Amino acid sequence: MTDQSEYSALTQSFLARELDNNAFHHREHVQVAYELLRNLSYTDAAFEYATGIRTLAAKAGAPQKFNATITYAFMSLIAEHMAMDRYDDFEVFAARSPELFSKNLLARWYEPERLHSDFARHAFLLPAAR
Repeated sequence: MTDQSEYSALTQSFLARELDNNAFHHREHVQVAYELLRNLSYTDAAFEYATGIRTLAAKAGAPQKFNATITYAFMSLIAEHMAMDRYDDFEVFAARSPELFSKNLLARWYEPERLHSDFARHAFLLPAAR
């Protein structure tokens, strides 16, 4: 893990597993993923992110809300956007990547039944061929 001072207070709180799940909305999810991807390899960032999301869901009493497919698919999309351009900070990234702030973005690739299946919650599923 890199020096925690390289992260915002939000991401530091996420990594310490101290976040209030009720204050962690989609924009905050994207910000934490962005910061992890800036500081870690994709695999390390994805591991930290998925572990944190799973822990938050369990602490909120809703472990079934964790979805591996949604988590890894969004992480991959964020990484892809980051690779296409240079971003000095999250606000610049957010301004240039508004589509990432749509919770329905994955509907481009996934049928709802597949994306929200029990198996998708436990393992990353590729989109089904259309």
